[in-house]
Amino acid sequence: MARKKSRLRKIKRLLSVLLLLAMFLGAGLLPPTFAHVTPENSSLQKLSYAQNLLEQGSKFYEAERFAEAATSWQQAISAFKANEDELRLAIALGNLSLAYQQLGQWSEAETAIAQSLNLLQAAKNIDTKQRSQILAQVLDIKGRLQLAQSKAEDALDTWRISLDIYTKIGNKRAVLQNRINQAQALQALGFYRQAEKTLRESTQILQSQPNSPVKVAALHSLGNVVQVTGDLETSRQILQQSLEIASSLPDREAIADILLSLGNTARVQQDTQTALKYYQQTIKTTTSPTTRIQAQANQLRLLLKTEQLSAFQTLSSQIKTQLHDLPLSRTAISARINFGQSLMQFRKKTIADTPSWLDIAQLLATAIEQAKSLQDKRTESYALGVLGQVYEQTQQLSDAQNLTQQALFIAQDIDAKDIGYQWQWQLGRLLKTKGDTKGAVAAYTEAVNNLQALRSDLVAVNSAVKFSFREEVEPVYRQLVDLLLQSPGNSQVSSENLAKASNTIESLQIAELENFFRNNCLNAQIRNPKKDPTAAIIYPFILPDRLEVIIQLPQQRWLHYTTPVVEKEVETTLAQLQENLPKPHTLRQVQSLSQKIYKWLIQPAEAALAETKTPTLVFVLDGWLRNIPMAALYDGKQYLVEKYNIALTPSLQLIEPKPLEKELKAIAAGLSEASSGFSALPNVKLELEEIRSQVPSTILLNQEFTSKALQNRINSLSFPIVHLATHGQFSSKAEETFIVAWNERIYVKKLNELVRTLEQNRPEAIELLILSACQTAAGDEQAALGIAGVAFQAGARSTIASLWNLDDESTAVLMNQFYQELGNKNLTKAEVLRRAQLALLQNLRYKRPRFWAPYVLLGNWL
Repeated sequence: MARKKSRLRKIKRLLSVLLLLAMFLGAGLLPPTFAHVTPENSSLQKLSYAQNLLEQGSKFYEAERFAEAATSWQQAISAFKANEDELRLAIALGNLSLAYQQLGQWSEAETAIAQSLNLLQAAKNIDTKQRSQILAQVLDIKGRLQLAQSKAEDALDTWRISLDIYTKIGNKRAVLQNRINQAQALQALGFYRQAEKTLRESTQILQSQPNSPVKVAALHSLGNVVQVTGDLETSRQILQQSLEIASSLPDREAIADILLSLGNTARVQQDTQTALKYYQQTIKTTTSPTTRIQAQANQLRLLLKTEQLSAFQTLSSQIKTQLHDLPLSRTAISARINFGQSLMQFRKKTIADTPSWLDIAQLLATAIEQAKSLQDKRTESYALGVLGQVYEQTQQLSDAQNLTQQALFIAQDIDAKDIGYQWQWQLGRLLKTKGDTKGAVAAYTEAVNNLQALRSDLVAVNSAVKFSFREEVEPVYRQLVDLLLQSPGNSQVSSENLAKASNTIESLQIAELENFFRNNCLNAQIRNPKKDPTAAIIYPFILPDRLEVIIQLPQQRWLHYTTPVVEKEVETTLAQLQENLPKPHTLRQVQSLSQKIYKWLIQPAEAALAETKTPTLVFVLDGWLRNIPMAALYDGKQYLVEKYNIALTPSLQLIEPKPLEKELKAIAAGLSEASSGFSALPNVKLELEEIRSQVPSTILLNQEFTSKALQNRINSLSFPIVHLATHGQFSSKAEETFIVAWNERIYVKKLNELVRTLEQNRPEAIELLILSACQTAAGDEQAALGIAGVAFQAGARSTIASLWNLDDESTAVLMNQFYQELGNKNLTKAEVLRRAQLALLQNLRYKRPRFWAPYVLLGNWL
């Protein structure tokens, strides 16, 4: 072992993720348009020997015989020099640069393209339009070179110059090709929304045109962008359309690239078997070693995930052999890093001693050297950081720290926060292991700060990181909270650390919501609100070995206590309570489980809450706790709702506590009849009539309740209250969160359309959104995240929703009482809901929690 460690150190001394998007998105650029002179603008009567060499080189290139293409173009260059044919000489040099790019000969590629541009810019005796056409094509080639060298901003600038030329000479086809290539540079820079806009405009123009490689490339690129921005089903549909067109041409390599993208989309959708099928089809279809290695590397990860370890070992042997044959490129280095990470995970999952840690380290050392040769700082940083993980695994902590700091320095130097946070997190873990708690807290804090900075464009994070939020982002916040709440010796945690921990918990909640939407839709809503001086804010937080509770009491006084209970027991207890609450004959089990949770969360704070005479408890809930109504917690004699007004919020930064001041008017919509495969809700008609009897209301019932009708009503007049009595489901996934209108489902993201119209026509937010008869998705520990998703997507200041559905007149009774109380200007919304719940609790027919407990208030509680 000592010898292996020594050899690992030697590898490190020789060295002075980003897993690049190309690895996940497949080929994005169009096949190169070779610089050429068309017959109509050629002054030659027939093709010369040199021209034949130029065309032969193009055929070799298209057959991926890049070395032979380079040889043909070098011979053509010599002939054109002898003939002093500057135009064709410039063309041959531009094309030669393409071949050098494929061979990984970057300095030669740069020299060739520079010579070509110099010739064109110096040329005097060439027709202006002809020269402009060739210049634009050579600039396109230069842009490809810059993008391959990770100089996306330079590539974008270059392509914008060539776009101006194409526009001036009226080459519409080239304009479209150029815009598609620009979208690739925009993606590499993290500007996914801009890339999507560019591609949607291009595909719209192409829809009416015949099938072509340009149309295939545009749709393929758009499908990839939409995948990263999170609309996975739309991504799959666009990619399928691209595949159908490519198959009709037919275009074998385009087909392989699209199959790879479809595999990546299925992988993100957690559809492992479909992803594996697409990767296998890619491998069978492609003739490109680069595309093959991408598919194999991604397939390898899925084999590991599904614990097909024998197949994993077979495929990893194939990949290891093929890596040596790849031309030097960004994608090849990415595949090497991806492969190294898979081997690391394999070693951690099994007791096998092959591959050795030394083999994995050598693989990554090669990746680092290759990245240096490309001057690709981002890839170099990522490879260094992953190599640091190898040293972390072999407990060589000082070496691991040194490599991690090198990776972090490079990431900071190029302002790559999306990878910098990973190395700060890694550094924090290493410092914690070495016992440097102060240094670990500082590193974790910087990691969280970087994640916060990335919030403005979370899609800049690589999709593989972004969509594995639970593995790659959430733990950073959780581990920082864990460190902040560790008591030094027997002393209490400082108020400063408690404040910092509570802020970190809120930041995690916002990040979870943004991950739910796959965008930064909450940015405009983040604010520093005035605090309600009478409410106590409670932050329960589940850690692997304990349950932590932080309470901010009125007058900014902090309370903190810990229960030593393992995460598994907490989650099991909460899951059992969630299962029993809606059932009709489980009161004893419900009270027993509720009392257990009460002792964890509330009992240690009873005296302090009584002393401060706190009327309202506002919970910032974590994990499984979100699926449990806090109102049902039981102290052995009373439920929590009998003592306190209760509200929930993901973060105080997202709410603006203020009373409902406007005149009460409501839009009330619902379904009493069966629709869209959902059962009838016969009491909904009564519920809506009761609302109308209490407040002026516009009613949309059954066939009248469509998304369009609802949108029209909301925008026609100022209605502070929107009440929807219909089936619906809340889930931790936006694509599974919806409410049911007549013959349609309104998915959470579609609510954004309503919000946009709302902002255009009337700037006031919905003051109160009520969702009755909806329920959380079974078995989803974060299902209640969907309630917050619906609330914030609809722009509602306050939302009341039900955690489970009861087809019972009790809902109508509760809502009738709720609207009666809502007219009292002296009551807060939290107090109004509490009184309505107590009206049921005190009724012998409805006293069990299953009737009154499912209703929760989220957001503004005043």
